[in-house]
Amino acid sequence: MDCGQIAQPLDWRCTNCEGVLDFEEYPTFIASLIQEDDFTLWRYAQWLPTEKQFSLGEGMTPLVETTIDGQRLLAKLEYLNPTGSYKDRGTVTMMNHIAAQGVTEVVEDSSGNAGASVAAYSSAMGIKARIYVPESGSPAKKGLIKAFGGTLMEIAGAQHAKTEAAMEAAKETPYASHAWSPYFVLGQMTVAFEVWEQTRGNLPDIVVTPLGHGGLFLGFARGFELLHEASLIDKLPKMVAVQSEHCDPIVQAWQQGLNVPPRIQSSKTVADGIIVDVPVRGKEVLAQIRKTGGAAFNVTDEQVIDARDKLAKQGLIAEPTSATTIAALPQINRHFGDNQRILVALTGNGLKGVG
Repeated sequence: MDCGQIAQPLDWRCTNCEGVLDFEEYPTFIASLIQEDDFTLWRYAQWLPTEKQFSLGEGMTPLVETTIDGQRLLAKLEYLNPTGSYKDRGTVTMMNHIAAQGVTEVVEDSSGNAGASVAAYSSAMGIKARIYVPESGSPAKKGLIKAFGGTLMEIAGAQHAKTEAAMEAAKETPYASHAWSPYFVLGQMTVAFEVWEQTRGNLPDIVVTPLGHGGLFLGFARGFELLHEASLIDKLPKMVAVQSEHCDPIVQAWQQGLNVPPRIQSSKTVADGIIVDVPVRGKEVLAQIRKTGGAAFNVTDEQVIDARDKLAKQGLIAEPTSATTIAALPQINRHFGDNQRILVALTGNGLKGVG
């Protein structure tokens, strides 16, 4: 954290400056220590400073080639994680850490996928979970949270109202926050290691993710940094963030040359998984975009729905939030040129919205 104070195990942000928490340093990535007989993200246990108590088989998602409008792409199918989204990578490391502290109940706030993930892992580990969701949120995702054993706390009003309610509850109950927990970002970094293995070190030129708080984006970026520091790759892929035009604080900051995203007023969008007015780690996201020579783009709801349908025609059933990466391809090609190898992260399962 910026002030240098040492956090306690269940702190979710700095109790002094209210800034984000992070690890002072990460273990060096040593390829020979990969547990090759483990086909989950725990094959990288040597690098994860939390003891594995429980797993649902998260990680090691497929990396497939596909074609959209004649353009060849690599797609990382994060929607094939156990609860149907990339969130499971971070949830498993976060909840294993929390469980090690003897916790019996947690709270979390989420528009859907993170709540479902925390509910699933909490229930499976014998921990109660209260999930604060927007009253206007996806009925399918609310249903999934309940099915996994989470207690729904529906909050009326703007998106940030659910977060405020969860923060109030966190004064009494441990906060399993996908936005704030450094252990959540820790688990997300394994996606970069997987891509390195799956491409045999021949990483794409550009990696594209949807961007809400930035957990997966930073997971990719930090993981690639560790691989680069270990001299396992020659250069860092360009990191590209995609947001909805209805909620694009990172895009606005990147376009205006700001180091911190502005506070905005979002509106409803089909990309409901990235409705985040104030990205918790927005400062680092912007720094990584610039460090890697990346970019940030916004897309319309119409472009998102069209992109989702194009993915489905290729056999890839992703939710609208995931399809923002495909919707941004024309802008990406104009910005970087047509000769780039591109990887898109498909973050959420579209089966949650079919019917």
